[in-house]
Amino acid sequence: MKKNNNKKIRVLVVDDSAVVRQTLSDIVNSDPLLEVMATASDPYYAAEKIKREVPDVITLDVEMPRMDGVTFLQKIMSQHPIPVVMCSSLTGNGSMTALKAMEFGAVEIIEKPRMGTKQFLEESRVRICDAVKAAAMARMRKVTPSRKVEPKLMADAVIAKPTSKAMVKTTEKVVVVGASTGGTEALRIFLEKLPPDSPGIVIVQHMPEKFTATFAERLDSLCQVSVKEAQDNDSVLRGRVLIAPGNYHTLLKRSGARYYVEVKQGPLVCRHRPSVDVLFRSAARYAGRNAVGVIMTGMGDDGSRGMREMKDAGAFNIAQDEASCVVFGMPQEAIKREAVDKVAPLLSIAPLMLRACND
Repeated sequence: MKKNNNKKIRVLVVDDSAVVRQTLSDIVNSDPLLEVMATASDPYYAAEKIKREVPDVITLDVEMPRMDGVTFLQKIMSQHPIPVVMCSSLTGNGSMTALKAMEFGAVEIIEKPRMGTKQFLEESRVRICDAVKAAAMARMRKVTPSRKVEPKLMADAVIAKPTSKAMVKTTEKVVVVGASTGGTEALRIFLEKLPPDSPGIVIVQHMPEKFTATFAERLDSLCQVSVKEAQDNDSVLRGRVLIAPGNYHTLLKRSGARYYVEVKQGPLVCRHRPSVDVLFRSAARYAGRNAVGVIMTGMGDDGSRGMREMKDAGAFNIAQDEASCVVFGMPQEAIKREAVDKVAPLLSIAPLMLRACND
């Protein structure tokens, strides 16, 4: 197999639809850091391409006629691990299969590109290109440096900064969590360790629309705590975990002693919707020292500013350590901003969070 010395991230696009292959190729090639090295209509043709040149990242269709994407993924991971981004439709079966692929080693999920408004198409391009770059940085491969191409909006676009007035400390704590690349499995491990009476938790996991509902259902079947996709005005209660829905920002709010979530539209913040920064800023503003923040594996810096604001408001913050992260970007940026009280391996985060909530 040839070694690739090209500085660009080389991508193999595998999809049985010629239209999707062309659309994905155009999107990937539009980014100066990315390049489509080849396309393939099914895994058999893809295997031939890989024999000639190993790509940095593969985008892989979930459902194909001769061999499904998950079967091919398992073969790749057992023979020659390569970062894989699963490309799926919004259907229930497609999203469930894509999530299963994450268990077998895929590092990201993207929604199949489809027609829409100019803004929708541009946001899709940003998400797809960022997913490919994040996959290239996964620990199974040599880290590929990335530079920002698109301007980023900050959390100010959705929620104002918290006031300097300190929040009164109460006995009821609330936990906010942010994750991205590698987060689906990290969150499963974290939540499976929690007892049924754990403090209320709100999570932002960067994931496309519709996939978050399937993800929440899967976690609910595995964990002692109740897990559901967040809906506007849902209460944050002990024993309940709310997952921010894909394509919507989710904010923590408070009315008297009741914590609840606001689910709303808005622009991409730090190139994401939902954004961890938006959730964390809202926690700083409405929970203050009654909050515990957790930032997990992921590329980029989403969450680092909001976590700093949480720290300034008196919250206790935890970051996943480098050794247990698929991509250390998000925790590292929060650590650089001195927003973190404790850095811990993934398996230690749940007990550490529970202790912090009981202090």
